Amino acid sequence: MAALCVLLLAACCFDYRKKKIPNYLIIVIASTCLLWRFGTEGIRGAAGCVLQALAVGGILYPLYRIGAIGAGDIKLFGVTAGFLPFKKVFLFLFVSLLIAAMISLVKLFRYGNMAKRLRYLTEYLADVYQSGRWRLYLEEDADSPDIRLCLSGPVFFSLLLYLGGVF
Repeated sequence: MAALCVLLLAACCFDYRKKKIPNYLIIVIASTCLLWRFGTEGIRGAAGCVLQALAVGGILYPLYRIGAIGAGDIKLFGVTAGFLPFKKVFLFLFVSLLIAAMISLVKLFRYGNMAKRLRYLTEYLADVYQSGRWRLYLEEDADSPDIRLCLSGPVFFSLLLYLGGVF
């Protein structure tokens, strides 16, 4: 788990600096997970690692399709979840997203655009409802700094909470 913490810290550095998590770092984390789970639990552990990563990716994929979350974030969630016991994976995902929501609220207050963002969300949902099809969320200003959120930090803090025995 110490190796995972170091690798997640590296992912945070890339994500916050370059706004992208490199695929080679995801591969290193995934390989570390597979080797660790295989070494401690055998083939069943390695298979569990893969299945957990796929389950988390499948849950988050709709958010990726509408542009609400990046591909690197989904991969990072998945490979990190592979390290955890199955019964903790969904709690880990929930806590990570809860931390992200709290950071988002702070950013909304900091930039003073909560009313604008809530208005956009309601208009987006109304459009999806009326048209009957999903479209990209925030397609016109997805790179705006006041709405951009790097999810590697919430993933890292959620893992630290797990390791600290909070959940």
